[in-house]
Amino acid sequence: MEIHPLDRDRLKHENGLDAQRLLPWAALNAPFEGSWCVIRPGTASTAHAHHEYEIFIAVGGEAFLESEGGREPFRVGDVVHFRPGQEHRVVNESDQDFEMYSIWWDEDMSARFGARHRDEA
Repeated sequence: MEIHPLDRDRLKHENGLDAQRLLPWAALNAPFEGSWCVIRPGTASTAHAHHEYEIFIAVGGEAFLESEGGREPFRVGDVVHFRPGQEHRVVNESDQDFEMYSIWWDEDMSARFGARHRDEA
């Protein structure tokens, strides 16, 4: 077993939030990528869309999700799924950090995983 530790002091600011990506991690062979994300109080992630599928898992605090003209509360334990091309962002209007985990994948990631899996077998 190998634990990939979170380093809160070295989060990288990208897409309007602070994050630590799951990769690089040599021990991991997975058909997805991911990132621990922190949206600071009074800020929002950058509205964006991309070619990957994506899910967010809320793990700390409270925020709002905005997508396709809608706005919904997003709280600890909630999970949301975005289709490729679906614009989205997270808005933190609270006075505490909002923390979530983001996981994304596409066909190419799945194909690379399959190839690595066959090579390891």
